Amino acid sequence: MAVKTPETHTALVRRARKINRVLAETYPEAHCELDFQDAFQLLVSTVLSAQTTDKRVNMTTPALFAKYPTPEDLAAANPEDVAEILKPTGFFNAKTKSVMGLSAALTERFGGIDVLVNNAGYGYRAAVEEGDDAQVRALFDTHFFGTVAVIKAVLPGMRARRSGAIVNISSIGATVTPVGSGYYAAAKAAIEGMSGALRGELAPLGISVTTVEPGAFRTDFAGRSLVQSATLIDDYAATAGKRRKENDTMHGNQAGDPAKAAHAIITAVESSQPPAFLLLGPDALALYRYTVDTRSVEVADWEELTSNTNFDA
Repeated sequence: MAVKTPETHTALVRRARKINRVLAETYPEAHCELDFQDAFQLLVSTVLSAQTTDKRVNMTTPALFAKYPTPEDLAAANPEDVAEILKPTGFFNAKTKSVMGLSAALTERFGGIDVLVNNAGYGYRAAVEEGDDAQVRALFDTHFFGTVAVIKAVLPGMRARRSGAIVNISSIGATVTPVGSGYYAAAKAAIEGMSGALRGELAPLGISVTTVEPGAFRTDFAGRSLVQSATLIDDYAATAGKRRKENDTMHGNQAGDPAKAAHAIITAVESSQPPAFLLLGPDALALYRYTVDTRSVEVADWEELTSNTNFDA
């Protein structure tokens, strides 16, 4: 009798992504864009995202993985506690058992998390004055505090093994700060500031941290995953107003290929020296260079004033 060779971690990740694609075709009303290098989180997220909207899954998975970062943790969890976390998805009673059963099946196959990709998030459009306080706090809870919670959950294992990689997905918006996306840009900028410090803290421990600034990719980001304030102020019609959902023609026309973006991230993580900062897309590269060049000119214009702020000798 032939002995079946156990699947490698890479093979499991590939199989998980294939399941992700199949479910996306099976559930055309759902867009499975939560892509994790860690197959355990990818599979759990796939089960969730195949049956609800991206925004609700994006807001739920950080809390789920923060409390149960490994298959062992989730498989041994109290079902009522898991159900409470999954309530926002609208199918918590029916799917709690499915998610926990999946976790139990994976327990023997997965040890620690080698690579964490924090990609949970959604867009928010509003002029700064139009922003709704509750919506803005929810935005930061998902993008920033959710990211931090998941990082804290996986770091003990990574530190113990003195290896691992963390990839935090930001946005070119954090650099260019487009009108109408001030709060989204601020949430992403918070991730970048935290990631820079985290990289310095973890480098001596053999753990890399990479911040990724993607440009426009053809996902559901500008579609159902995009939220906007109900408040409209006429004075912003010519600026932030032009980027509201009803006036934005970006959705479905983005040039960026998500599959190529995922491959680029994997290539960067698997390199001998993963980058601290990675731009994705020619549009992101052009916007970044333009912003940096413009700032450099302005810095030079005001250099004399900048330099004359010390106490007189």
